[in-house]
Amino acid sequence: MFRTDSILPPDPEGLEVLHDREYRVRAFRTSEDRLLIRGAVRDQKPPGMYVPDDPDPLTMHHMVVEIEVDFPSLEIVRAGAVLEIHPHTTCPDIEDHYDELVGLSIARGFTNRVRELFGGPRGCTHTTALIQAMAPVAVQCFWSMRASNARRAQTDADAPFAPTDDRSAEAAAWRYNIGSCHVWAADGEHVAAVQRGVDIEVPLSIQRRMRDLGRDPASFRG
Repeated sequence: MFRTDSILPPDPEGLEVLHDREYRVRAFRTSEDRLLIRGAVRDQKPPGMYVPDDPDPLTMHHMVVEIEVDFPSLEIVRAGAVLEIHPHTTCPDIEDHYDELVGLSIARGFTNRVRELFGGPRGCTHTTALIQAMAPVAVQCFWSMRASNARRAQTDADAPFAPTDDRSAEAAAWRYNIGSCHVWAADGEHVAAVQRGVDIEVPLSIQRRMRDLGRDPASFRG
């Protein structure tokens, strides 16, 4: 379904690889008002680095987090963490602490709240870093959920969501982007254009793909 090749450039020639960290996050639509987000982090050491003559890489950490998120509020309604591979026998003792994710909103102030609850000795460093990597996926799924619900509504007369040009609904979606990066600075021109109701550019990746398929990017409806 998705590309799985490395997103890193080729290794520099002549340099010894010391460590590989991999994040993987995937989001699912479970209903018109619910998201399931699964994430994993894995740290590996090269073959033979710690165990002489070992032909295989050595996994040092493998943590998995699963959260269910309400849509469109982006509030976490279920959470669980599993430390699959860990360096110490007592590492999994912290797993249940991550139940405290329930009730948090991913929309605003999430990163700071996660640090308060799970930073330092209050959590697992790798699991907490994974959760912080998962949060933006939930926000990105706001638009994906709207697109999915609209697409389903075209073939299901009973679907609760339908394609719409309602500016208020669009504004509700845009607000999750405001303040998230330099493009979406609250006092920037991009946000000002959105607030004026100006149609902003179609994401470049969508433009490129539509051209590759021989379609006009101007026909895209988000």
